[in-house]
Amino acid sequence: MEKQDIQLSDLPRILFGEVPGIFYVEVIFRIAIIYLVLMGSMRLMGKRMASQIGRNEMAAMVSLAAAIGVPLQDPSRGILPIFVIAFVVMLFQSVIAARAATDQRFERISQGNVELLITDGVLNLEGMKKSRLSRGRLFAQLRASQITHLGMVSRLFLEANGTFSLKPNPEPTAGLPVIPSWDKDFLATMETDSEQVACGHCGKVVAKKEQPLTCASCHRANEWSIAVK
Repeated sequence: MEKQDIQLSDLPRILFGEVPGIFYVEVIFRIAIIYLVLMGSMRLMGKRMASQIGRNEMAAMVSLAAAIGVPLQDPSRGILPIFVIAFVVMLFQSVIAARAATDQRFERISQGNVELLITDGVLNLEGMKKSRLSRGRLFAQLRASQITHLGMVSRLFLEANGTFSLKPNPEPTAGLPVIPSWDKDFLATMETDSEQVACGHCGKVVAKKEQPLTCASCHRANEWSIAVK
């Protein structure tokens, strides 16, 4: 299309393009075929494609989505390449899944690792660093799970697919609050432990009378905060 052919007043071109009207009937047929190919591909690649997906499933979905764009809109392109691309994507996905099922090292490489973020009320700062996860994001997840302080948590895992798995502490101990410091009203309703303090950086709790200058867990100095029950 030449520059002079582009006119803002040319509404038929803007709305319908330059294809004949019969092409829109063909588009319906193309959409039906592509829809069936996508549904069949996702079904063959397993239930995870319809739920929380990992890196490999996401790559497969993006590849399939990219494959349908041009044939759907360009009348000069056939739909056979969609079948070829879908077959290749499903083949790769099947090979990776089969290898990951028998080889744990390959599974960690292809799927990612599970990271331990909290152990008995103490933040695993190294795991958070590996996961590129901020304290704010982690505390927000805890608040969404009705957790108000770290002493309520036995374990928190970040799964390979990006979801969190929380194991509450059956017998909660004192811990660092996960409530924002600016929410004074809510913090005022929480019971403070008068005999213990929590590291404001990692959440490790120690007796107030034995409070060291440096936290033994994260080695940060003078960052002690209140511990709540």
